[in-house]
Amino acid sequence: MWHASLPRAADVTALRRLRTAHDLAPLVIHGNYLINLASLDPQIRSKSILAFRGELERARLIGAEYLVIHPGSYKDQSVEQGIYSFIAALLESLAGCETDGVTLLLENTAGEGKALGSRFEELARMRELATAGTSLAIGYCIDTCHALAAGYDIAQAEGLALTVEYLDHLLGLDNIPVIHANDSQGALGSHLDRHANIGFGEIGEAGFARIMQHPRLRDKAFILETPQDDGADRRDIAMLKQLGAA
Repeated sequence: MWHASLPRAADVTALRRLRTAHDLAPLVIHGNYLINLASLDPQIRSKSILAFRGELERARLIGAEYLVIHPGSYKDQSVEQGIYSFIAALLESLAGCETDGVTLLLENTAGEGKALGSRFEELARMRELATAGTSLAIGYCIDTCHALAAGYDIAQAEGLALTVEYLDHLLGLDNIPVIHANDSQGALGSHLDRHANIGFGEIGEAGFARIMQHPRLRDKAFILETPQDDGADRRDIAMLKQLGAA
């Protein structure tokens, strides 16, 4: 839905208490998938701006360190025009909005349809333009399924090494605090945004072992977005821990 209510004060207090008790950090939330700040459609653009402002407000209220968002679709535009449309709507969303303590993370995409952000160069350009117009801290969230589907061969040792170096050169690894750890149903360069459970996709166990053990990625927060059936989340977490410790 487009509309979402603010959290209750009692729930916020309980969340903060549980985070302290279990040493849970960082807290990362994901923006509503309906949001498309790059859209030229007046109604979608207006709804997206209001929904995004709501996401920022909720992130601040619950004490989330990061808010992840997809850049959106550049339908009926060029990629460059889509980037400018995204930035214009983003800056309009931020006008008068309190963002203390929240960092916005731009997520890479698989490039399915007209999705912006499948190329790391696009993400770098968005951050460059956005930081020139706002004081909001902006970084990146890298999704492993999206990266492979977009053509970055992170399933192989050489491809992972090249991708990590390219990420550092173009985006800066210090600006990438969060990684969405998802295997991919789609093959390399397929642009298919279909997540698979860890070890059951095109990245595979060997690929994730290299990712989890990469010395420059070990300090990142890894978050699952894998398909869920009974106990799948626990199995995926156990698999990532096992592969990271091997």
